[in-house]
Amino acid sequence: MKYLLDVNVLIALGHTGHTHHTRTIRWYVSALKMATGFHTCSITELGFVRVSVLTGLQPSVNAAREALDALKASSKVRFELIADDVGVAQLPAFVKKPQSLTDGHLIELARRHSQKLVTLDRGIPGAVFIGEPCSTKRR
Repeated sequence: MKYLLDVNVLIALGHTGHTHHTRTIRWYVSALKMATGFHTCSITELGFVRVSVLTGLQPSVNAAREALDALKASSKVRFELIADDVGVAQLPAFVKKPQSLTDGHLIELARRHSQKLVTLDRGIPGAVFIGEPCSTKRR
């Protein structure tokens, strides 16, 4: 299985202080058994650097780039940067609001490269959601 990692998954994997670091590491370790590749793209790499610096997880753009490089180099399964040739005309039908643009773009990019998008965001059709499980209790 090939996985395209969303920005939030990259940040959680790369920063021990992230709320979902432990959960994401557990997913990563279990995914190693069947993964043939972990992938990033321009959007997810730029997002990692941007969010890492803006939130203070890294002090500078260079430090964030180095952290991403270290994360990718430490993987037991190779990380690859995939080409992104998906334009706005190829967005999936579920994209109706601006908040869904990147999600739609990434799920289509993953599909075109025979990958699964892995995310901490709930509600992206076709993605592998590794966030908090839904509660089945009724209130």
